Amino acid sequence: MATAAAPATVRGVGAAPLAGFAAAMTLALFAALRAPAGTAVLGLATFGILHNVLELRYVAGRFGNVLAGPFLKLLLALITGIVLCRLLPPSTGSRAAEILLAYGLLAVACGHALRRRPALLAAAAVLLPSAAATSLAFPGYHFVVLAHLHNLVPLLFLGEWSRRLARGRAAFLAAQWCWVLAVPVLLLSGALDRWLAAGTATTGRLAAAYTPPAWLDTSAGLRFVTVFAFLQTMHYVVWVWFLPRYAPDATAAFERRAPVLRGPRAWALGIAAGAALAVLFATDYAQGKALYAALASYHAYLEFPVLLLLVLGLDPAERNSSASR
Repeated sequence: MATAAAPATVRGVGAAPLAGFAAAMTLALFAALRAPAGTAVLGLATFGILHNVLELRYVAGRFGNVLAGPFLKLLLALITGIVLCRLLPPSTGSRAAEILLAYGLLAVACGHALRRRPALLAAAAVLLPSAAATSLAFPGYHFVVLAHLHNLVPLLFLGEWSRRLARGRAAFLAAQWCWVLAVPVLLLSGALDRWLAAGTATTGRLAAAYTPPAWLDTSAGLRFVTVFAFLQTMHYVVWVWFLPRYAPDATAAFERRAPVLRGPRAWALGIAAGAALAVLFATDYAQGKALYAALASYHAYLEFPVLLLLVLGLDPAERNSSASR
């Protein structure tokens, strides 16, 4: 059975990563304010595939006990269904099918994570159908929420990573909450509008994907695109810089599990695939975006069972080790 990485306790986070996050926040905010559409589009074309590969490497390495065996195969089957939905021409039917598959995956994840917690499992059995019905009734809101929530996911992984810190954890988490919550609140409140560039045709097209439908025809559309551009950039900072640099144990565990991607090969795969997709973005952005959205389903949805355990305050490694005895 695959095993999760066992991170070593470290004395403190040090000044370098905190300074790195501060610099990244400053640059990401400046870029998002001055060119929200350009930051979102160019960031996706440059780092989209690479961060997919590196995120999958981290999650599969750190949480190998969760993502393994028949459970993993079932998750992959459901996600492949979502990929196929995203490759079809957009329609009411394909969107509804994707929503149902997503909630099916959540149900499987809940069944796996809560099998020893019958009360919570019963609550999930009540809440998930209600949530699915709401998403089917308001699909526009479902996909907007999903797009923004995905950019916030690193907060939970960083919180889990920070447990290894003997000191400095509060400062580290405060830095994360700053970019996850404080900056988006400032942007959405309009407090930074004086520095916000005027909207463009591209911004208007992006606003449809990142703005709640009720606010789409208001000035909030530009703010939501700016928030997305900022959070997406910080999302890439976490997966492309911080965790590869400061969580080598997860990389080592993944390489034991998939030696074919040992050393720089994972980076080479991400860069090569990203370059190929960037060419498609340059020639046909709509087709490139659709292909990326389909492929990105694997890294986005494989997070769900791990995130569920983290939200519940459980240790995925310890829980699965005990369950396997």
